[in-house]
Amino acid sequence: MNTPRPKIRISRALGIALTPKAVAYFERRPYPPGEHGRKRRKDSDYSTRLKEKQRLRAQYDVSESQLRAAFDRARRSGGKTGEALIQDLESRLDATVLRAGFARTIYQARQFVTHQHVLVNGTRVDRPSYRLKPGDFVQVAEKSRSKEPFVVAASGAHAEPPTYLAVSLADLVARYERTPARDEVPVICEEQLVVEYYSR
Repeated sequence: MNTPRPKIRISRALGIALTPKAVAYFERRPYPPGEHGRKRRKDSDYSTRLKEKQRLRAQYDVSESQLRAAFDRARRSGGKTGEALIQDLESRLDATVLRAGFARTIYQARQFVTHQHVLVNGTRVDRPSYRLKPGDFVQVAEKSRSKEPFVVAASGAHAEPPTYLAVSLADLVARYERTPARDEVPVICEEQLVVEYYSR
């Protein structure tokens, strides 16, 4: 059984800070891990696209099969595939819990959902991959609100919610207002490279 790579090591390998804790480490060592990390290497086109795909996967903490399925849906959407891919991933329940400021990281957001702390339109949902539609309400279950992570979240300790969500942090309630535009989504990714990776 493979041991999961530490988040900081993954952050350095991919060139993005995946957690707040990784930011400080990343600022001190902004190069890939390993003895050859400081050396400048010219990546092939394939490795550049692969790395971009891995960066996107890591930011949403999804499996390869989940990302591939999202790409297939995006390709069938009729719009720009790259933008549709980001929009599809952004409609995930765990991503919305993170963006609303209910969680500190995507990993914590996923945990909150799987541990049944989150309701969608008043019904408990324990699937992080659940897709939201415009108009859906997401809230923290009443019995869970007194738990420390949610008290911290309600104080506004996490990121400012984006404009495509209507959020009441004090009540830990968010409404998924609309599908976001690409420039509203705080994900570091050249999605066209991901499209090229899967279209090869």
